[in-house]
Amino acid sequence: MPFVVVENCIKCKYTDCVEVCPVDCFHEGPNFLVIDPDECIDCTLCEPECPAKAIFPEDDVPAGQEHFTPLNAELSRIWPVITMRKDAPPDAAEWDGKPDKLDQLIR
Repeated sequence: MPFVVVENCIKCKYTDCVEVCPVDCFHEGPNFLVIDPDECIDCTLCEPECPAKAIFPEDDVPAGQEHFTPLNAELSRIWPVITMRKDAPPDAAEWDGKPDKLDQLIR
């Protein structure tokens, strides 16, 4: 069961999670991260590292966020792998916890 990055990562894009991933399954877009479900080994290391609490096991994705499961799969095919932590966007804290950010996602 792979892990899934959900909406709260949009415009927060903290990258603390990528450094602990032993299989480099994170992919980086302009303002969002995704997990490649075919590479994720369900090690659970990334979930507690996410300051935005935006990573969930596939079976525990919050209600209303289920569409992020196929979105992670889709975008992981086109976005590059990220393996090193980067600074979060300067306004990340302002976006953390804001609902309805899907329209802010830059592909």
